[in-house]
Amino acid sequence: MAVAGFAPDELEITKHPEMLVVSGSKAGKNEGKEVLHRGIAGRAFQRRFQLADYVEVTSVDLADGLLKIDLVREVPEAMKPKRIPVKTQAALPATEAPQIEQKQAA
Repeated sequence: MAVAGFAPDELEITKHPEMLVVSGSKAGKNEGKEVLHRGIAGRAFQRRFQLADYVEVTSVDLADGLLKIDLVREVPEAMKPKRIPVKTQAALPATEAPQIEQKQAA
């Protein structure tokens, strides 16, 4: 995410449940002055990112105006899918196989 013109102390990264909020605001450098145009780097901003379940922020780096946020998804062992093996039974010999009696209608 490009955040050119913002210092690390002017940025705020907040992790809420399933939401990451990145906001930035400039310190009041132009207080009391009339401003005709304020460039992108001088405006306050806030971006919200929807996160999937079990996503955590591992690190945040700011270099050359680029904000790099590393995310990792850590699913608990209890929530991971488990493979269940399918068992087969050996065929029963004909003498042990259950016999079905046929009744004739009278």
